[in-house]
Amino acid sequence: MSITLLAIESSCDETSAAVCRDGAILSNIIASQSVHEKYGGVVPELASRAHIQHIVPVVDQALKKACCSVDELDGIAVTKAPGLIGSLLIGSQFAKSLSLSLDIPLIGVHHMQAHVLANLIDAPRPEFPFLCLTVSGGHTQIVLCESALKMQVIGETIDDAAGEAFDKSAKILGLPYPGGPLIDKYAQSGDPKRFPFPEPQIPSLDFSFSGLKTSILYFIRKEESADADFIKNNLADICASIQQRIISILLIKLRKAARQTGVRDICIAGGVSANSGLRKAFQEMGKKEGWNTYIPAFEYCTDNAAMIAIAGYHQFLAGKSDPLDMRVSARAEW
Repeated sequence: MSITLLAIESSCDETSAAVCRDGAILSNIIASQSVHEKYGGVVPELASRAHIQHIVPVVDQALKKACCSVDELDGIAVTKAPGLIGSLLIGSQFAKSLSLSLDIPLIGVHHMQAHVLANLIDAPRPEFPFLCLTVSGGHTQIVLCESALKMQVIGETIDDAAGEAFDKSAKILGLPYPGGPLIDKYAQSGDPKRFPFPEPQIPSLDFSFSGLKTSILYFIRKEESADADFIKNNLADICASIQQRIISILLIKLRKAARQTGVRDICIAGGVSANSGLRKAFQEMGKKEGWNTYIPAFEYCTDNAAMIAIAGYHQFLAGKSDPLDMRVSARAEW
């Protein structure tokens, strides 16, 4: 029997819908929000309003691209946590309404678990158990994934996330939002060893990026006090040095986790996994360590409904669904 799911993602500032049939993604539509650029970050109220405008046309496009009617759907998967509460409510209320009207199961999905399972969308796929480094603007975690339904966070940030470190560093440099991709762009022509930034000394598998951000801020202030054009004249090298340090912090911990667990199938996921420097360094480390490395396609790295669909599909197969009074949450335990 064929299983067809509609998935909806609205945890932050992307409105996305996807259709999945028997684990294969038939469509994945994403509407981004440019309204936040002039504010230097996502404004929750504006994000919620944009989701209201986007959700109907995005779902309609996803169904049409998949050549699927609502009558063919067997379930609705939707992000229930974590995320901006107003944004989550838009997606979940729409999903609940559709679930009720069609009398089909509602499947609430944990956003970060979905990022991990994005590695199962396309072949080649990792074998269980595998480790996944999930890196985004709000989260940085090392996850031991024993099955599609059994995951354990074995390392996480104790303060700021890697994506935030990229974006805040970009802001210090006067780059527009979102600044992370711009640091990646300029870093490609810079010298990553030009400006050495400190590495946090955290003995566990946990991460810390707040001290690095402070170090970057003080460094830029000091150099600008002596040379007003310091950033302009050294932008590529500054970006390369910042990126190299963030990546080294991430991969040193991931290597430590792989050696401690003995797991050889290693993945990365999340918005920051689209960073070209991280992808290259991850694959190079994988070759040295003898890992089997996996990275989702670019379209499945940032927030998207395809990853919600694949996570929902595995929950559906296990007979897991949620009641119509399912609550969304800005924070959620695994």
